[in-house]
Amino acid sequence: MGLKLVLIILGVVLVLWGIYRMKTDDAFVGKTQKRKNFFNLLLLGEASGIGQFFGGILCLVLAVVSFIIK
Repeated sequence: MGLKLVLIILGVVLVLWGIYRMKTDDAFVGKTQKRKNFFNLLLLGEASGIGQFFGGILCLVLAVVSFIIK
């Protein structure tokens, strides 16, 4: 139960931090924020805002699946 709760908290933190990073990050190329975020995802991977957002979603999905399985 404790590990599942940690996974949920980590997922929520990653989603919120990813949303914040998507709104505030700057990149080398791209005129719109959407293009800057896409370039950061290609360049930085999980360290980008979109990468953190998707990582948080994955943590939340895994936590929900672990509750269903057990």
